[in-house]
Amino acid sequence: MIFSRKRADGGRHARDQRADVLDSSEAAGPARGPYDLAEAPDDVQRLDLGSLHIPAVSGVEVRVQADPQGVVQQVVLVHGDNALQLGVFAAPRSEGIWDEVREEIRQSLIGDGATAQEAQGEYGIELHARVNTPDGPTDLRFVGIDGPRWMVRGVYQGAVATDPAAAGPLATCLDGLVVDRGQEAKPVREPLPLRLPREMADQVEGGDAAATAPRET
Repeated sequence: MIFSRKRADGGRHARDQRADVLDSSEAAGPARGPYDLAEAPDDVQRLDLGSLHIPAVSGVEVRVQADPQGVVQQVVLVHGDNALQLGVFAAPRSEGIWDEVREEIRQSLIGDGATAQEAQGEYGIELHARVNTPDGPTDLRFVGIDGPRWMVRGVYQGAVATDPAAAGPLATCLDGLVVDRGQEAKPVREPLPLRLPREMADQVEGGDAAATAPRET
């Protein structure tokens, strides 16, 4: 079961949008996100998925895959031929976990016959990989951001996997992402719970397996 939500293109340039998000956060906390809920600017429209709040960015479609009970399994942001898959995980209070997680991903990829190498990126060290698929080789770019008791992992696909400058609106979404960690104790690396927005959940309860969230204008 897959739901999608797309904000209609208002004609604004992606770079201008990103600048607006950054400017609005300067007085409220960090220069950019992903933000912890306690530090996030409150003047940005976002899609509430529980542990992740995704900013509404022109031209970006939010695809949410859920099981029949409405439990979210996957969140992917799509802009043109580029995609960004998002995940959020519990982490210790005292230290980040991206370095350790990244190495485990690298070893797993290499074990599967893929190529994988580290590179310096906008958020720190990234992992660039080329994997074999039925459609041929596919490039992936893994980024990780450590926050207070959480870690966001993003996986870029498409041209943006090899050209970070092509991220455009997807980078705006990542910069404006908000994490609601909650206060409940959780094992390190456990995925933080994601849920469907109310309008999507209502459609699931109504038995509409092909439900799609309304588009914003």
